[in-house]
Amino acid sequence: MPGARSRRRIEANYWPGFVDALSSLLLVIIFMLSLFMLTQFFLGQELEGRDTALARLNSQIAELTESLQLERSNSDDLTAQLATLTATLSSAQSENASLNSQLAGIGAGIDGKDETIAGLQDDILAAQELSDEANAQVALLNQQLAALRTQIGALEAALEASEARDTQSRTQIADLGRRLNVALAQRVQDLTRYRSDFFGRLREILEGRADVRVVGDRFVFQSEVLFDPGQADVQPEGLPDLDALAAAILQLETEIPPDINWVLRIDGHTDSRPISNARFPSNWELSAARAISVAEYLVSKGVSPNRLVAAGFGEFTPLDPGTTDEAYRRNRRIEFKLTEG
Repeated sequence: MPGARSRRRIEANYWPGFVDALSSLLLVIIFMLSLFMLTQFFLGQELEGRDTALARLNSQIAELTESLQLERSNSDDLTAQLATLTATLSSAQSENASLNSQLAGIGAGIDGKDETIAGLQDDILAAQELSDEANAQVALLNQQLAALRTQIGALEAALEASEARDTQSRTQIADLGRRLNVALAQRVQDLTRYRSDFFGRLREILEGRADVRVVGDRFVFQSEVLFDPGQADVQPEGLPDLDALAAAILQLETEIPPDINWVLRIDGHTDSRPISNARFPSNWELSAARAISVAEYLVSKGVSPNRLVAAGFGEFTPLDPGTTDEAYRRNRRIEFKLTEG
């Protein structure tokens, strides 16, 4: 067996490496797209709240504008009434002057017409009363017009203030979006730096292991390193590697600031051959059980449970689509990926 394995390593097979690199690139693109969607989601939530406030301000502006139009309509009606009363007053004054002229002519040309004079005097008094009433109505209308002008000024001032608040809100929304993008970019940059340091330590610890390799932003352990075929219990030979991984995670927990939300995702994968095991009805259950076993062992070594995520992918995300023993071996793996929580 050692001789056959050595010959297999010597024979160069570039196709699996190419597929591996292409899969890594695809995973990086998926990660960046997921990060972008998450950023847009939080930004959308913040902008939705701002849009609600903006809609409320626009509604208030519409109500103020409607009130202003109504008050202006009332002002126009009062102005028309004032013009009508002014015309009535002018007519009454003209009639009064005419009656006084008639009275003067009667007094000069006709004697003994006391009754006619008395009637004319009554008409003059009535005209004077009408003139006084018209003057009072004109004064009242002038007061109402002044009050309406004051109200219109107040409404215009309120409208200008609402427009100023609207402009300020839009400015604040734009500034908030910019700061949110800067904060998210900083968090991604910080997590990328800690991921690089973490993987650097693991490379030093696991250097020289052919069955443990780095693929993009993940560490990949072949299942044979940790598990017997068809089993989910970690075998003793794989415990030293998990101990080294636990030590690196514990050191990472002390270095990453608490405001950065991160987790180590443990992904279990199998090959596409159906499993014949009463304990695990499918490869899906087997891959999930293996990921959980690794997570439980890391917790037993002091790793915080809230920093671990165990997931089973079964045979549905192969690295090698082939059906050879080498392809099956490559697809049976446990992957560790440091990502956002």
